[in-house]
Amino acid sequence: MAEPTEVRQRSRRGVLRAAGGAVAIGAASSRGAAQASTTVDMTDSLEFQPANVQVAPGTTVVWENVGSIPHSVTAYEDEIPEGTSYWASGGFDSESAARGAYPGGGSIDGGGTYEHTFETEGEHGYFCIPHEASGMVGTVTVSQGAGGDEAVETGPPEVPDAALSLTTWLFTFMGLVLGLTFFILKYGGSDEEE
Repeated sequence: MAEPTEVRQRSRRGVLRAAGGAVAIGAASSRGAAQASTTVDMTDSLEFQPANVQVAPGTTVVWENVGSIPHSVTAYEDEIPEGTSYWASGGFDSESAARGAYPGGGSIDGGGTYEHTFETEGEHGYFCIPHEASGMVGTVTVSQGAGGDEAVETGPPEVPDAALSLTTWLFTFMGLVLGLTFFILKYGGSDEEE
């Protein structure tokens, strides 16, 4: 009976195609999520690195204090696009409130982070309250064309360690399931001839 073997081979190919498609979709979606953020380092040399970034609307910028000196991320109220909600580390609703609360509020210690998602197009100017006089200022330019052919100064995408671990585990598990499925379908059945 050659017919059941043909049916089983078609079924095996279908299972492998479906599983391979699921792995490809998972990889593509995790890659897309990672592209929605960029990182700016705050250093002990009193700099935002890079000082000027260009991002697309909907991108989250993460400021990370990579040194030991406390910093702030504080928008200049008159240097953000009209209609934009004010933003600053510490969650203040105005530049004067952020300046008045520092160093108690809005301070980002070594190893700490602050993040803000930019939706409004235009240039957003910001500074570090205690190091403004030292020139610790930066801009985030939000535009639809960000990430195109023009030179864009951004850091690598920020992906949490937990997400990387989960993705690695998931793809390892999927590979094992695919291998086991292939083995069972190829060698596991009995081919009794009648």
